Amino acid sequence: MTVEIGIVLFLLVGTFTLFVTEVFQIEVTALLTLSVILILGYISPAEAIEGFSNPAVIVIGCLFILSHALQKSGVLEYFVVKINKLVSKSLSLGLMVYLFSIALASAVVNNTAIVAIFMPVTIRIAGRYKLSPSKVLIPLSYAAIFGGTLTLVGTSTNLLVNAIYMASGDYEPMGMFEFARFGWINLVVGLAYLAWIAPKLLPSRTVTSSLTKNYHLGGYLTEMMVIDGSPMIGKSCLQRGINQNYDVMVLDIQRDKKLITTNIRNTELQSGDILFVRGSLNDFLRMKEVEKINLLTDEKLTQNELEQDDNILIECILTDRSDMVGRSLMELNFRRKFGTFVLAIRREGSLIRKKIAHLVLRSFDALLIYGPKDKIQEMGHTGDFIVLEEYDTSLKKKKNWWVATVVILMIVSLAAFGIVPILKGAILGVVLLFAFRVITPNEAYQAIHWQVIVMIAALIPLGKVIQSTGTADWIGKSIISFVYNAPPDYQPVLLLAMVYLITVILTEVSSNAATAIIMAPIAIAITAQLGLDARPYIFAVSFAASASFITPVGYQTNLMVYGPGGYKFSDYMRVGFPLAITFWLLATWIIPKLWPLVAP
Repeated sequence: MTVEIGIVLFLLVGTFTLFVTEVFQIEVTALLTLSVILILGYISPAEAIEGFSNPAVIVIGCLFILSHALQKSGVLEYFVVKINKLVSKSLSLGLMVYLFSIALASAVVNNTAIVAIFMPVTIRIAGRYKLSPSKVLIPLSYAAIFGGTLTLVGTSTNLLVNAIYMASGDYEPMGMFEFARFGWINLVVGLAYLAWIAPKLLPSRTVTSSLTKNYHLGGYLTEMMVIDGSPMIGKSCLQRGINQNYDVMVLDIQRDKKLITTNIRNTELQSGDILFVRGSLNDFLRMKEVEKINLLTDEKLTQNELEQDDNILIECILTDRSDMVGRSLMELNFRRKFGTFVLAIRREGSLIRKKIAHLVLRSFDALLIYGPKDKIQEMGHTGDFIVLEEYDTSLKKKKNWWVATVVILMIVSLAAFGIVPILKGAILGVVLLFAFRVITPNEAYQAIHWQVIVMIAALIPLGKVIQSTGTADWIGKSIISFVYNAPPDYQPVLLLAMVYLITVILTEVSSNAATAIIMAPIAIAITAQLGLDARPYIFAVSFAASASFITPVGYQTNLMVYGPGGYKFSDYMRVGFPLAITFWLLATWIIPKLWPLVAP
């Protein structure tokens, strides 16, 4: 191992660590990594910005715009819900058809957008079948992931791997529907698993709520104030049985300007104490009633605001493209900006212990928002939130509503038959949307997930550094040394199994795009050393990088459904581990039959 290889390996470990710990936002981590390899001289300034002009990055940006246009038309919701109604008498068949429709939509539309569109619809369908949302939201995410692997444009991972593959030599590009050879097998097996096995493993943790019912989702953080006349005055949380009676955890106590963080359960409470509590809204309301204490809304809203007839309580998910990410409610002046009030915040994977107003928001934080229905509906149109309400799924025939559907089908068809390269087709499609005034340029800017674009563009040079410094070859030789222990006839298959497994492990703890950028050069280097055809191994990287089922952090769609489903980290492991193992075994067995491992 050379010094250069050691430095690059250290940088890779550091980058993955920052992705997992979320010390910085993912695009900041990617830019930090880019800066380090630039300062070390591994790339030139011109090479550092090549990622931003990479065809895959441009196509991904265009696909975000096309997905938004299709979402705006309402066509997807209309057809998926109509199809589902045809089989609404059978629970298993109905869910199977619904998830199959989701997967097909994800084959041509970004799967993150698909989950954002259909999360509210899925919660409503769960209510129709008298199911907990936790029974159907993980399947929604998984179905969208299955569908994304059917085509070249179904997920950014496929486009990235194809771009790296093409840049590494004189290789034939991966076809638009070439992924479907194995993708259809995964889809059929995956949907069967979701229909008959997953329901037995998924928890029934939440109760379906309408706009007017109490939310039973746990894990929210809010503030409560002890007021005069409360039976808690002069008593401790332990004496009042707060945790036992209400399933509410008191994290900290603020008394005047002092924050009490130790021996909370035995601290005698005083009038005016502010309690930072974690639990479900239903439990908060029971505690408020019995213990005679005030919720945050009681303290911050006027009586007139509280008594407005059209005020509703709704859960919203903060999207990853919102400019609110990285800022606090106080900085945003949220109440004045949106005319609504944040009652509580839920964040998965970490225990937050700050005042609601001072908490720095992250992507996919869940907010319980109280305010006028019209204001909350307006919030749903800003692109900053996924509002979990019962959407009107009737087709709104806006002017030229059909154009987005025709444009996307045209682009996919032209690219599939090799008439127009996907880059030209995607750009042409966006121009047509502008020409027909389906979307405005401002809407297009807002539709692009700039966080994803910056992260991918910043990490593409890292993939080149992995190759140019010999790191890919070194890692490849380490893997080959293990493979050589097997009989020669089994070595190519064992190598495929290892490449897939390593990619899956990395994608479970980090970004799927980052994993693809790192693993694709390594797969190409290994096959070059062994004289094997790189194509099947590249497909293995593509499928494995998207096969994130065991943790919520590896794929954005998994993180999006985490809060609304009331899930725990262990839920993903329980239902996702058998699926991941199944897909790994299928890939090891079937990919060599579809793409021969040894070049003719």
